[in-house]
Amino acid sequence: MTGFLGEYEATLDAKGRFLLPAGYKKQLLEEPGAHFVINRGFEKCLTLFPLQNWEPIFSKISKLNDFDPKVREFRRYFLNGATQLELDSAGRLLLPKNLTEYASLEKDIVLVSAINKIEIWDKVKYAQFFESFTTQSFSDLANQVMNGGEGNGI
Repeated sequence: MTGFLGEYEATLDAKGRFLLPAGYKKQLLEEPGAHFVINRGFEKCLTLFPLQNWEPIFSKISKLNDFDPKVREFRRYFLNGATQLELDSAGRLLLPKNLTEYASLEKDIVLVSAINKIEIWDKVKYAQFFESFTTQSFSDLANQVMNGGEGNGI
């Protein structure tokens, strides 16, 4: 898998389940019953990794120096709440309650591709995130991130 593309809206049911959008299902190379790991995102969202994309990250984290207090702090925060999920027979994923509370997910959600993972946002918070950007601030950010501030181009 090279990564995910797309942005899809979904709805959480009363039990905290949502239907994985068909657009993402087509991008997964796995059989029905796909396995995922979900955890807290860096912003107030959730991050959904296909298991094969999670394993190298987990392996790298497990090799970090346990004697370094920053490593222990990072592990606690990053792995806190990480949970393995599996698609049910209807193609739904059940989000853990503690993680839905962390990301303030209630009903309407947005699933957003983030290369090798999918971010899950509250629909209103996701819209607010983009309202804070102007075209100029986005252009400046793109130049800084993509060019290292040197104007090299892609």
